Amino acid sequence: MPPTRPTEAVLEHARDLDRRSTREILEVIHGEDAVALAAVREVLAEIEAAAEVLEATMAGGGTWFNIGAGTSGRIGVLDASEIPPTFGLPPSRVQAVIAGGDKALRHAVEGAEDNMEAGSWEVRERGLTMGDAVVALSASGSTPYVLGAVEAAHDAGARSIAITCDPDSPLADSVEIAIAPRVGAEVIAGSTRMKGGLVQKMILHSLSTAVMVKLGRVHGNLMTNLAPGNAKLRERALGILMKLSGLDEAEAQRLLDQNGGCVEAALQVARK
Repeated sequence: MPPTRPTEAVLEHARDLDRRSTREILEVIHGEDAVALAAVREVLAEIEAAAEVLEATMAGGGTWFNIGAGTSGRIGVLDASEIPPTFGLPPSRVQAVIAGGDKALRHAVEGAEDNMEAGSWEVRERGLTMGDAVVALSASGSTPYVLGAVEAAHDAGARSIAITCDPDSPLADSVEIAIAPRVGAEVIAGSTRMKGGLVQKMILHSLSTAVMVKLGRVHGNLMTNLAPGNAKLRERALGILMKLSGLDEAEAQRLLDQNGGCVEAALQVARK
């Protein structure tokens, strides 16, 4: 019998979950979420190394690809989609690839994650080349689609990073930097949308935030490169510019209007 993967193990103290009260179920879930948080702390050194690789990639004009399937793929899409509005980079700089395409964001696409060739083809089709970086997301570390993308990264001479919950997995073994927090068994056995998804989300938003800060996409901890695409963000942009420049509301708004709503550009004009 093959050994049980960490992501498929059974959490012993939750075996009677279906007989517990709602509050007791929530207590178990909350307790295991704390396990996930502690597990991420244990891999901060690997996250730091990955952030430095991704900073160098982005500073050199390369593209950052998140690639995954199912929950992992959706987390990758979520984080990549927040880069343009939060930090003002064009969508082409941080791209997300999910097995099964956009349909898989809402619906399971059966068999998509099992196609290794599709993962390789997808990143190649997007122009993966030396100077780019692939961040491969797979809780089990065995998803063929994701392994195919990593193989394509090696062939292209691109950097490769894994975020997985199994440090002994094929994915962890195949990349330059493996970020592999040990979260243990899930509350619902095999449901890696729980702790597995949580640690991937924490790690990925830590990476993207740290990289964008180091690239100068914020001033202090303020979003001076945000894309003000709605009323809330336009109000935020105005407040940030007033705070950093000392301008009154009318003058700050005038500069924003003259500079396409870009706080950073308006701030540079204000400081001349």
